[in-house]
Amino acid sequence: MNIIIPMAGRGSRLRPHTLTVPKPLIPVGGIPIVHRLVADIAAVCGSSIEHIGFVTGDFGEDTERELCEIAESFGAKGHIFHQLTPLGTGHAVLCAAPLLSGPTVVAFADTLFRADFTISPSDEGILWVKRIPNPEQFGVIKMNEREEIIDFVEKPTEFVSDLAMIGIYYFKDGHALHQELNYLVDHAVIKSGEYQLPDALRRLTEKGTVFKPGEVQEWLDCGNKVVTVETNARVLDYDQTDGKLNTSASALIEHSVLIPPCFVGDGVVISNSVIGPHVSLGAGSVVQNSIIANSIIQQNSKISYINIADSMVGNHVTINGKSNNVSLGDYTEWHE
Repeated sequence: MNIIIPMAGRGSRLRPHTLTVPKPLIPVGGIPIVHRLVADIAAVCGSSIEHIGFVTGDFGEDTERELCEIAESFGAKGHIFHQLTPLGTGHAVLCAAPLLSGPTVVAFADTLFRADFTISPSDEGILWVKRIPNPEQFGVIKMNEREEIIDFVEKPTEFVSDLAMIGIYYFKDGHALHQELNYLVDHAVIKSGEYQLPDALRRLTEKGTVFKPGEVQEWLDCGNKVVTVETNARVLDYDQTDGKLNTSASALIEHSVLIPPCFVGDGVVISNSVIGPHVSLGAGSVVQNSIIANSIIQQNSKISYINIADSMVGNHVTINGKSNNVSLGDYTEWHE
């Protein structure tokens, strides 16, 4: 099994946190989004992962090294491909053409999920979908009487179905997808200046590929600050249910209360504070005389004399004050 993860977008809706860190490497529950995404896929793919291709912008060598290390943690070889011009979802997948062979999963790196299905060797194609109350705001699938997917409709003005595509796809034959993506480019099948993956999917269905819906129980978005904080809370809930110990043995906690579920990273120092529930504290951060709930604090930040909730704080941030809802990017100083 190969996995292709397009992640070259700028993450503008999650700024300022994506000015210095690509969105898929933002941690939720102390673990980067993209790492959790691969784990979610591994849980349903039913076979070993051989190669993972990350389609990035110009994110630098440190980021590329971290991505390859994530692949290695799943026993796979990591590959970096670049999409330096935003030419659409189809073009992004085509950038990873060397991995488009055999069973392939394409997963866009701003969503997590929970599902209880497993890919079968007999499945030709699966689209991960979620039943939603407002299908007119999403791309949805259209099915025949055999519950096979026959079309893909973007933001339908009339009801087609309530199963929205969440951006994760399985192809038994990655080479066939490669051919259809090449067709889009060779014949300039462009919409709004971009090559769109659903156009290739439509051509595959017209040629007889049978796509089935893989319905997920939960779809966790990481598109902006509000939903990322919500996703952080949900994955902490799941980690607690799975029995994971989320407080590092090297953390120093004095005269403080931790209300689970929380994640406390290596070398964190907490004193005279109340932390939780649903708080992630990245490695090396220091919290003093504060109350923090439902928030993400990244690495090496120092927080004192503050009461915050529903917040995101970047790396190397210093906060001294009394705000109750903040979104501060890396290397920020905030005093009230």
